Amino acid sequence: MASVELLSLEAREAAGELAESFLSAEPFPHFSFDGLLDAHFLKRLQEEFPPFAEKNALTDYGEPGGKAVCSEMAKIGPAYRELDALFRSRGFLDWMSRATAMPDLLYDPDYYGGGTHENLSGESLDSHVDFNIHPRLRWHRRLNLILFLNDEWEADWGGSLRLQKNPWAPSAADPIVEIVPRANRCALFETSERSWHGFERIRIPEDRPGLTRRTVAVYFYTKQRPFEEIVPEHGTYYAPAPLPERLSGDDELRALIEARDRRLRYHWERERELSEMLEKIDRSPSFRIGRALTWPARKLRALLRG
Repeated sequence: MASVELLSLEAREAAGELAESFLSAEPFPHFSFDGLLDAHFLKRLQEEFPPFAEKNALTDYGEPGGKAVCSEMAKIGPAYRELDALFRSRGFLDWMSRATAMPDLLYDPDYYGGGTHENLSGESLDSHVDFNIHPRLRWHRRLNLILFLNDEWEADWGGSLRLQKNPWAPSAADPIVEIVPRANRCALFETSERSWHGFERIRIPEDRPGLTRRTVAVYFYTKQRPFEEIVPEHGTYYAPAPLPERLSGDDELRALIEARDRRLRYHWERERELSEMLEKIDRSPSFRIGRALTWPARKLRALLRG
C-alpha cells in the first residue's frame, strides 16, 4: 500500500475543510479528526504497540516512571515502519500543509520527544509550551500531531488532551478544549508560545486492569517561520497544575500555593526576557565586531590553558 493510502479516504478528502477549522480554532490553531488512518492499518499499529519497558520509562532523574517512550519508530515492527514512511512521505507532508495552510513542512527523522507514548494509570502531564528549535537540525518546531490508539476510553477516566491559552489565568477566564483519547482520533495543533497543552491525571477503573493511555506523537518543522513569531530558543516550559477544589477551604494552604505559582511565573517571564536580551546583544554589530577583534587573544588564551 502506498504511504498516503494509509490515510483513510475521508481524511484525504477533508484537507480543505480541516484548514478552515484549524485556522479559526480557539484557544489556538488546532483540529481533532476521527478516522485518520485506514482501519486495517490502525489495527496493525495497535497489535504491534511495544510493551511497557522500564528502560523506556526513566524520568528526568533517571528513576523508573509511569510513562514509556519509544522514539525509534521504524524498529518497532512492520506497521510502524510503514507509519514512519507515511510521516516522511511527500504526499503526507503536502496533506498536512493543505490541512493547516502551513507550507514547506519537514518531518523529524529523530522523533525528538516523539514516538510511541504509553502512560500508566496515575500519570498526568502539566500544561506546557514545547521547545521551539530542533536541537540537532536547528529547524523551527511548528506542529504537533498526536494519534490516539485506545479502542475504549471515557472522559471521566482523565487523560484527555487539554488545550488552553493561559494556564496562569482563572479557569473561568481561560476556557479549555478537551480531546478524549479514542482510537484513530488525531489531534493536530500549532506549536507556538501560546500553545499550552497537557492532560489530567489518568484514573483507570478497577474493572479495566492493565489499560493504559497509548499514543503516537510526531512533530513537524519548517526551516523558517513568520518573523513576528520568532523568539529566542528555549526548552519546554511547564505551568504548575491548579489547586484542587477540595482544598478551597484551607485559606492558608491556598495562599502559599498561589504565592509559589506567582514566583514560578515570575521566573519563567524573567528567563524569557533574559533570553531575548542576550539574543539582541549577540546579534548586534558592535558585539560581533568586538568578538572579531578579540579573537586572537581568546585563541591564544585557550592554547595556553590547553
